[in-house]
Amino acid sequence: MSKKLICLPYAGSGAGIYRPWTQLSSDLLTAVPIQLPGREELFGEPFYESLEEAVTETARKVREAVGDQPFSIFGHCIGAILGYEVTRYLLATGGPLPEKLLVSGSASPRRRQPLTVSQVSDEEAISDLWQQLGRESAVMLDPELRELLLPSLQADARLLGGYAPTDIYALPVPILALRGENDEALTSTDLRDWASYTTSSFRCQEMTGGHMYLTEAWPQLWKTIEEAVR
Repeated sequence: MSKKLICLPYAGSGAGIYRPWTQLSSDLLTAVPIQLPGREELFGEPFYESLEEAVTETARKVREAVGDQPFSIFGHCIGAILGYEVTRYLLATGGPLPEKLLVSGSASPRRRQPLTVSQVSDEEAISDLWQQLGRESAVMLDPELRELLLPSLQADARLLGGYAPTDIYALPVPILALRGENDEALTSTDLRDWASYTTSSFRCQEMTGGHMYLTEAWPQLWKTIEEAVR
């Protein structure tokens, strides 16, 4: 039976970023991007107002998408935190549980720094973003694209603005933590702290590139994930 990979977008993005993986899907693994409101085909829908709403609604979409098929969850940056919280919610509400949680480009919940994106002006928001990613974003230099993407970035920053859990809730789910080896926004130590969030197996892997390494190596990362979920 083919397994499914639930794909959760990173900050400011939509499900469309995972189009390369939908084209790489095989008999072994099928990519299932989950769309968030306020972007792409759901552009007219309001952004989530709270993390609780985001977790509840995303869990509902996951359940609808997987049915009775085995699945794993992948999330990058903010998507990693959402993936962890969705898995925690599924555990608390009767499942189903993913076979593996793949967290990418994110420190563990207790070690992450909030994504700060100014709500005052576009210029301040872009400056905040560049500072935290450690590099300029070519997309944000395009005025039209910036007008489309900045509201979702700001909404995602608000979503996790107060997220600072002090307790460690370890999941009975294996975790694979991924990072670009040149990621200036995430240290290896902060990534490896995800080991505290599972009572099952844990593995950490570094990929070539920086914080957005996945956008430069979709096929290579897909192959890594296929091997991880076999």
